[in-house]
Amino acid sequence: MIRIGSRGSQLALWQAEHIGALLREQGHEVQITTITTTGDRLQQVPFTRVGSKGMFTKEIEEALAEGAIDLAVHSLKDLPTELDARFVIAAVTERVDPRDVFVSLRYAAMDELPYGARVGTSSLRRQSQLRAGWPGVEYVEFRGNVDTRLRKLSDGQVDAAVLAAAGLDRLGRTEWVRERFSEDVLCPAPGQGALAIECRELDMRTREVLAALEHAESRFAVTAERVALAALGGGCQVPIGAYCRRDSDQYRITGCVSSPDGATVLRGEERGTDAGALGAALADSLLRQGALQLLAQQGVAR
Repeated sequence: MIRIGSRGSQLALWQAEHIGALLREQGHEVQITTITTTGDRLQQVPFTRVGSKGMFTKEIEEALAEGAIDLAVHSLKDLPTELDARFVIAAVTERVDPRDVFVSLRYAAMDELPYGARVGTSSLRRQSQLRAGWPGVEYVEFRGNVDTRLRKLSDGQVDAAVLAAAGLDRLGRTEWVRERFSEDVLCPAPGQGALAIECRELDMRTREVLAALEHAESRFAVTAERVALAALGGGCQVPIGAYCRRDSDQYRITGCVSSPDGATVLRGEERGTDAGALGAALADSLLRQGALQLLAQQGVAR
């Protein structure tokens, strides 16, 4: 029996069931335990007031440490870059579309929004980059699971929303997706679209089981992105984007750091074959452009 810990949202349970199905195909019995996290309890509180570090992982890791579960399935973008020494990311499964998408019932693209239109997104990363390109739009706090956000959109609380493609694709809720943003327009969050399977560092039996689920190319890409994020001193709710993908016989990583008002957007691009070096080079490029000073203005300590 392999016990999986998961948040209780529809998407989190889909992710846990997806990993559970892969493990069942290997002949294992699987049990899924639902765990409520700090981020789940504080749905009405803006991300900027909650404090992002571990808000969706703390209680799950506590259950892991106590031996109540054997592994946890996370959206990798929610996992802090500094992992507790007791735990390890035992597998990164094959990544799906990491991009952000424009979702609306009335408008076909961001460019069609009228002045003053309301766009729902709680992500500072998304808001700051979008403000750079569409300053005449009002960006409003928009928390909740996928169904909740789509219901708010349907009820007319906003004219459009910007969400991660991965969640909508996994749940089959793409009926109102109108536009998928290029990473050069809206750079994704580090790790977006990837699942991380976390277990106890000393649990070699579980680690051996999970090794079969590892996707090397996805691991390389998210490692480079998370190295860049860590070097910049960011967590999952600061305005830092990074996206790495294979480009011929190398990997290409792009990244950005932006001010909340979108007035300043620093961008960088690097290529290479070593994930750690690639992420470090991107961070260095952004720091040389003034990223540290930009982040310091927003209360992000390196």
